[in-house]
Amino acid sequence: MSWGTELWDQFDNLDKHTQWGIDFLEKYAKFVKERIEIEQNYAKQLRNLVKKYCPKRSPKDEEPRFTSCIAFFNILNELNDYAGQREVVAEEMGHRVYGELMRYSHDLKTERKMHLQEGRKAQQYLDMCWKQMDNSKKKFERECREAEKAQQSYERLDNDTNATKADVEKAKQQLNLRTHMADENKNEYAAQLQTFNGEQHKHYYIVIPQIYKQLQEMDERRTIKLSECYKGFADSERKVIPIISKCLEGMILAAKSVDEHRDSQLVIDCFKSGFEPPGDFPFEDYSQNIYRTISDGTISTPKQEGMRIDSKTTVGKAKGKLWLFGKKPKGPALEDFSHLPPEQRRKKLQQRIDELNRELQKETDQKDALIKMKDVYEKNPQMGDPGSLQPKLTETMSNMDRLRMEIHKNEAWLSEVEGKVAARSDRRHSSDINHLVTQGRESPEGSYTDDANQEVRGPPQQHAHPNEFDDEFEDDEPLPAIGHCKAIYPFDGHNEGTLAMKEGEILYIIEEDKGDGWTRARRHNGEEGYVPTSYIDVTLEKNSKGS
Repeated sequence: MSWGTELWDQFDNLDKHTQWGIDFLEKYAKFVKERIEIEQNYAKQLRNLVKKYCPKRSPKDEEPRFTSCIAFFNILNELNDYAGQREVVAEEMGHRVYGELMRYSHDLKTERKMHLQEGRKAQQYLDMCWKQMDNSKKKFERECREAEKAQQSYERLDNDTNATKADVEKAKQQLNLRTHMADENKNEYAAQLQTFNGEQHKHYYIVIPQIYKQLQEMDERRTIKLSECYKGFADSERKVIPIISKCLEGMILAAKSVDEHRDSQLVIDCFKSGFEPPGDFPFEDYSQNIYRTISDGTISTPKQEGMRIDSKTTVGKAKGKLWLFGKKPKGPALEDFSHLPPEQRRKKLQQRIDELNRELQKETDQKDALIKMKDVYEKNPQMGDPGSLQPKLTETMSNMDRLRMEIHKNEAWLSEVEGKVAARSDRRHSSDINHLVTQGRESPEGSYTDDANQEVRGPPQQHAHPNEFDDEFEDDEPLPAIGHCKAIYPFDGHNEGTLAMKEGEILYIIEEDKGDGWTRARRHNGEEGYVPTSYIDVTLEKNSKGS
């Protein structure tokens, strides 16, 4: 199967076919280009969508804690990665398919032009040989006719008795001349015919088959290139399918990570006030004045002005706790967070203590670094003046003392609020009017009233010296153990209030994690402190003896 033998006379059709092949290749390249633009726009729109729905938070904002929110943000991250894979598809198609097609199309046009020019030159040369042969043939034909005319003239004069011998001789010479010229043209025509036949045979059996073979190979290479580009077009997307599958799996895992019970617990942790629900309102009997008789002998309860209960005052004061079901009273933020409900106050104090502990650790590290540097300067005076570090060291020590005092003060407030929450949980409800009025007058924390301007606060606490404070709590009974735990990882416990532990060590649990990530534990020797909840395996017991 060869174009040179099967299509030896179809030069024009081969010209049109090869041009159609290049046009089709460029048409497919245009298709790939538009597909690339679709992928790029799709990826861009996906990224814009992710950016639109991603939370706009400042660095100080807390990360979303609800599992449904975390799952949605994880899905957004996976979708962003998915958009990146669409960009990879577009880039791969651009380099491997579109760019290759455009380069190959340019080379193909150049090669086709060269082969067609060679075919046209060969055809022109064959046409020239045919013209030469045709001219010699026509010349030979003309000379033969002239020779026939000379033959007829000679024979007529030779048979004519009236013709002179000179005329006959002249006609004979003319016949010989024409015959000689016809013979020469015959030989030239025969030579030109032989040459043309050779060139024609060479043209149709050697030159044209070779040119058509090259055109055929060129067209077959074009077909192969299209086949490779079709495959590359599919491979560009197939390569990213594993990554896209991982993105989709990540979305499914994010969906499975949603925990409705944990989210409900987080809502409780966020909004729990720690207050008790309001007690029953007392019955106020206004009928005493109606049924009281004038008779002196009537047995009745004498009017006591001091015991009369003002309904407006009672109801107004009793409404002090109704803000829990409405809008909170506004008031200035206080240093000890006493303007907050007990549970929220405890969380805020714990957060502040953790922040202060981190700052204290930084200052401690800086102090250690300064002391080491000072020792180096003292041993090697040429490296620096030890006295130059003293102001910074003094400032660091002052900061440490200040932070310790702040921590101590906040821990005292934390102990106070934790003690109140514990006492409140054990308090029995009472329906006594005086008790209710007292509750109405002041909120459980002693800071809430119906009006922010009438806010009642107790006297400011006189904080004792740190040593006196420690001595005060040394006499307290140790908390009972509510379970035990096993250390999964070691913990150094450098921060104040923490408890160091080794991997595998068994400790008593004396206070559960309250949502801040820390659990209070005690060693067998009585040493207590906080340990990270994620570092231990906790087992709670209903009846566990303390150490």
